[in-house]
Amino acid sequence: MTSQLLSILTGINRACVPASGSMILASDLYGAMPGFHTTFLGRAPVNQAWKAAFDQLITLNTAKRPHGPHFAPYIDELTREVGALVNKIQPHAIHAQNLGFALSLALTRTAGNIPIIAIAHGPDVMAAERSTSEREDMNEVAAASAAIVTPTSALADRIDRLTRHRFTDRLTVIPWGIRLSDALVPDRPPTGIRPLSLVHAGRLDDNKSTITAVEALALTDQPHHLTVIGEGILREHLEQRATELGLRDRVHFAPFLPRTELWRRLPGFDAFVFTTRDLEAFGLVLIEAQAHGLPVAYSDLPGMRDVLGSGGVPYTPGNPHSLAVALDEMGRDFRRRQDLIKAALHNARRYDITATGRQLRELTLRVTSAAAGPSTSAGTRRPEDSISPSLR
Repeated sequence: MTSQLLSILTGINRACVPASGSMILASDLYGAMPGFHTTFLGRAPVNQAWKAAFDQLITLNTAKRPHGPHFAPYIDELTREVGALVNKIQPHAIHAQNLGFALSLALTRTAGNIPIIAIAHGPDVMAAERSTSEREDMNEVAAASAAIVTPTSALADRIDRLTRHRFTDRLTVIPWGIRLSDALVPDRPPTGIRPLSLVHAGRLDDNKSTITAVEALALTDQPHHLTVIGEGILREHLEQRATELGLRDRVHFAPFLPRTELWRRLPGFDAFVFTTRDLEAFGLVLIEAQAHGLPVAYSDLPGMRDVLGSGGVPYTPGNPHSLAVALDEMGRDFRRRQDLIKAALHNARRYDITATGRQLRELTLRVTSAAAGPSTSAGTRRPEDSISPSLR
């Protein structure tokens, strides 16, 4: 009998372009999971280079609608569309990305006996903390899932509270990762005591709190320089604030960069500044920075110390003065900065995407095996039995 690959259906209800951490992670992750045939559901437009990470990519047609009076009809329509795809594809397992968002709800309601692994990304948890209806959606998907994957124990704890500790035994921590083999380690050693060349990259919104970094520069003893890379609703406000503080010659704003270009530029900076003030699921860009030899000045949120190890300097979230002190200490202490660079490079090696893929693959095999039952009578094959031995 011809060996067949294990079929997975997954997707993220966004444009299929590498413009967010969750989309970049998905393309890396499923490209690092041998032995699976992955069908990805997303939205147009589709980045053709990014599309290559999946065996099949299907764009959804149901028009998106936010939570509100039109959300229930939207979910019904999306569920009908997704249900037809589930019936056609008949996957061995479903990976429901973004615990409780619209697509994960539609997948849950059409899965039937197909086992579900829910995967939390952070925005879904924040939404459930803000809204009772979105918390109910999270609980619906969690109840239907055989396992719930989170990248950190801190995020798992928040989900556990939001689901009233009903699914504690289903929570599984699998750290995210990056393609470490593509990282460009700087070939220049750090120089002595001097102002730092800092970089911040990400969405420019309230939670990312880039304003903390801008205002911190006005409080530092040394004239550090900051490059802000990204787009968002607060871009104009941040530029105005930099002007008000007399920092236009020390704060430079650059548009969103594709990862290849961002990684090319990272080795030219001295440190990365992380300013999120509420919740960060994992912070892939922080590991990207560390992999390029950049220590991280980071807001001390739950889970961040575990993720970053000793390759960073914590400060009080949302506190510009605390960040200014951390930056000045890093700039003044040359030996400390050298140690931080070594620690950052060492810590990043913990987060190879191949390890993430291997752990999610093993979890998927366990879940599908359990769904198939212990019986392996004649004519009945467990999902892993259908996988080519060379891919086990």
